[in-house]
Amino acid sequence: METGREYPPYSLEWRAWPVAWSGVWVGALAALSVGLIIGLIGFAIGAHESSRLMKWSSVKFITLVFNICGAFFAFVVGGWAATRVAGIRRSEPAILHGAIMWALTVPMLLVLSVFGAHFGGWYVGLAGSPAWASAVPPLDPDLAAAMRNSALAAVAALLLGLVGAVVGAWMGSGEPMTFTHYRRRDVVVDDRPRRVA
Repeated sequence: METGREYPPYSLEWRAWPVAWSGVWVGALAALSVGLIIGLIGFAIGAHESSRLMKWSSVKFITLVFNICGAFFAFVVGGWAATRVAGIRRSEPAILHGAIMWALTVPMLLVLSVFGAHFGGWYVGLAGSPAWASAVPPLDPDLAAAMRNSALAAVAALLLGLVGAVVGAWMGSGEPMTFTHYRRRDVVVDDRPRRVA
């Protein structure tokens, strides 16, 4: 009895996924550009915090929205650009390229943050503690709280960026964003009614 389905043969052969570095670099530059634009818009409309987050309760709602959306959507654009420039049409290599683009952008953010670039208030923790803060033997508890909160905000922004890069790359591949599509993508189904002679 014929079911009309053909399953691809299972192979133990190791097949590497090539990395399209031009797409990764373009995606990283796009993510940095969009992140900078969103950060500067937030700074211009007053949706920024000082570099020291003493208490989470003092963070304004508009600041929270700009920082979360900026961290997420900058990397969505970067992941989408990396996938589209590379011409990737499958979700798995697209997601891989989005994650590689994110991994390339993180050190770039780190270096630019040290030099004072403004990518939103949450990336302030990437620059680390200032030299004068570590030179003082008795550390001020308020300064310690601000450094801890800045580091937590930077971790949250980076992880949101990773999620954004994966989502943007998946969107750029053009495949439906459902998990059931992955299971049924390689299955050939012939649902047409057969004519009986």
